[in-house]
Amino acid sequence: MTRGVLESPRRSPAAARRALLLGLALGLTFGLAWLASGLAPAAAQQGLASFARERLTLATADGARRVLDVELALTPQQQAQGLMYRPSLAPEAGMLFVYRPARVVTMWMKNTAMPLDMLFIAEDGEIVKIVERTVPYSLASISSGRPVSGVLEVNGGMTSRWGIRPGDRVEHPAFDAAP
Repeated sequence: MTRGVLESPRRSPAAARRALLLGLALGLTFGLAWLASGLAPAAAQQGLASFARERLTLATADGARRVLDVELALTPQQQAQGLMYRPSLAPEAGMLFVYRPARVVTMWMKNTAMPLDMLFIAEDGEIVKIVERTVPYSLASISSGRPVSGVLEVNGGMTSRWGIRPGDRVEHPAFDAAP
């Protein structure tokens, strides 16, 4: 009994090139999707700062209170990174940048994929300026316009939904919340 040899059908060179290009395109597509998902290996994310978490309260003039889970940007490295390279932010979350001493602060949206509301905070915790729905990836400067001790970043549009306005307060140990 003899065994037959199975031969694979021969592809034309053009068909082989198309198959190779299709394979490369699929690999690149899935690879980029994997990186964008935030599941990239830790080695690819080395050098990114980590942040401690704390709670803070937003208190409106009419007595409403909203508690948020915030990450603290305290060091120059943390402040330079901020919310860059993140695809999203939880609804009741934010990032609090603390500045000592108080200073005029200028922010931007470089490498930041989501629109944010920026709340500029005086030393006593009073919100002195709000910039709503910043433009993702923009290099435009966003200034406090006056010395502040903090900036709170939350999801774009949240301050309107929550009814937060200049004159309202941020209650957190970084600010002397006494009126």
